[in-house]
Amino acid sequence: MRDLDETDMEILRLLTENARRPYSEIADVVGLSGPAVSDRVERLEEAGVINGFTVDVDQSQLRAGVPVFIRATVPPGAVGECKAALVDADAVEHVFVTADGDCWFYARAQLQRVHEWLEGLFPVDGVDYDVTLIDDAEWTPSLDGTAFALTCAECGNTVDSEGESTRIDGEVYHFCCPSCRGRFEERYDRLEADA
Repeated sequence: MRDLDETDMEILRLLTENARRPYSEIADVVGLSGPAVSDRVERLEEAGVINGFTVDVDQSQLRAGVPVFIRATVPPGAVGECKAALVDADAVEHVFVTADGDCWFYARAQLQRVHEWLEGLFPVDGVDYDVTLIDDAEWTPSLDGTAFALTCAECGNTVDSEGESTRIDGEVYHFCCPSCRGRFEERYDRLEADA
C-alpha cells in the first residue's frame, strides 16, 4: 500500500473537474505518459478512492421540476429512517444530516404539489420543514484542503505505507497492519460460515 502523492491528488482534481477528460490530456498536465495515468487511476479505483465516473446532468435542460432546498426537523430517533426515505425519493438529489439531527436536502419538485409531496415523503409523523425556492445552484466539488487517508477496515486507524490491502468477495479492504487483517479475515470467515 502506498500513500497518495501530489500527482495522485492532481489526477483526482482533474477528474473531479471533468470525469471524461482523456488520460493523454491529464498526462500532459501531470508530466506522465497516458498509460502511467491509466495505471494510477486503476490503482485509485482498486483502493476505493475512486468509486466510479458519473454523469453531471444539467437539470435546467430537462423538465425536472423546480429546485428547492428543504430543512426538515425530524423527531429524535427517526433521523436514519428519514434519511433513507430521502435518499430513495426520486426528486431528491442531495441529502445532508446535520449534527443536531436535522435532515436538509436539495430536490426538484413539481411546484404546485410541493407540500403534498412532502407530506407523503417522510415515513414518520411530526416532521417540521421549511421550503426555500432556489434561484441558482452550482455544485463545485473541491479537493483543496483535503488529505486522503485510507482507513483500516478493522480498527479505523489511518493506513500508511506499512499497511496492506486485500480483496475479499470482490471488495477491496485496507488494513493498517497484518494483525488487523488477520482479525478481520477470521471474523469474516466465521460470519460467512454461520450464514
